[in-house]
Amino acid sequence: MPLSSKQLLEESRARRTWRKFLSDAVDMDVLRDCILTAGTAPNGANLQPWHYTIVTDPEMKQRIRTAAEAVEREFYAKKISDKWREDLDVLKVNAEKPFLTEAPCLIAVFEENFRFMEDGSRAPNYYVPTSVGISLGLLINALRNAGYATLTYTPAPATFLRELLGRPQNETPVMILVVGKPDPSYELPPITKKSFEEIADII
Repeated sequence: MPLSSKQLLEESRARRTWRKFLSDAVDMDVLRDCILTAGTAPNGANLQPWHYTIVTDPEMKQRIRTAAEAVEREFYAKKISDKWREDLDVLKVNAEKPFLTEAPCLIAVFEENFRFMEDGSRAPNYYVPTSVGISLGLLINALRNAGYATLTYTPAPATFLRELLGRPQNETPVMILVVGKPDPSYELPPITKKSFEEIADII
């Protein structure tokens, strides 16, 4: 039976971003269903300009973590503004990303910016960031419904993922979605969400 709007709101309010995960393996059949759910997202011209690379291999997770932390050290040392640093303080984040090796599953998310045609020419994709964003939202919600916690991790830049994971040049990595069972010992930071009046109006 479908959830009422109130039930769905309360369920969504219970979703939180976790930065500490249990080592329990993710059910791959469930994960496949969640990825296929993400693939149902509306998108520009039905070109479905996304690719999800699922990583469970410990060695590859370590390589991703090593590369990501190198990027993060550069980011925190040279790129972040004082205001940005202040805004991140409440989340208690820094250049160390242990969740990349602790979590059982990483999903690298790629945008397909254009297509290669059979004759070698390029053809555009449309509304790529919007399409991928909608697909990601469906994926996060599907994983939440399946009992998994997620973390949307966005190293800047994330281009190292394309080489590490062997993806083609027409794809741009945009995010690592960290997936697993939430570790109850993790202390969730205190946050609030904006009210209806702050995020919407009626004309």
